[in-house]
Amino acid sequence: MTTGTLLFSAAAGVAAIYGILLYNGLVGLKHGVAKAWANIDVLLRQRHDELPKLVEVCKQYKQFEQDTLQRVIEARSRVQSARETQDMGALGQAEGALRKGLGQIFAVAEAYPELRANEHFMQLQSRITSLENGIADRRELYNEAVNLNNVRVEQFPDAVLARLFSFEAKPLLEFSAAEKADVSMKQLFD
Repeated sequence: MTTGTLLFSAAAGVAAIYGILLYNGLVGLKHGVAKAWANIDVLLRQRHDELPKLVEVCKQYKQFEQDTLQRVIEARSRVQSARETQDMGALGQAEGALRKGLGQIFAVAEAYPELRANEHFMQLQSRITSLENGIADRRELYNEAVNLNNVRVEQFPDAVLARLFSFEAKPLLEFSAAEKADVSMKQLFD
């Protein structure tokens, strides 16, 4: 073998190893996004399962505001649908509506001392609040994983391999400013 052939073989080997490392990095990022979404999905499912229990406890108090309960039920359905299709835009909107409805339930519950004293209601409120905090934390991790993925699939030389092997940018899970705002207690009781 000549020196030129050895140098060409070495350069080709280094290029192949570099390409493999880039590809494996992109695969890792893609699976990181999937894992982050799965973590959100678990919490969304848990909350989805807890909400009917909360609504049922509230319904036991006949005069409890049915409109508020209906909005929560409808928002829960929209979250479920968006979660199943992984439509991040629709999920963000539905989550905002659900969060607002839950805030209204908890605020209206203040007017029902018997409901606030109900141990089951208090446990559900605590559980759902804990799940809401977990979802917020997981959403942050998901968006970080998506950001890392999206940067890599657009950067050179990763972009070449990303296009070649159909690695794609993923959508962030975003909520509008109105959906992130705290529920206005004044508006609830005006």
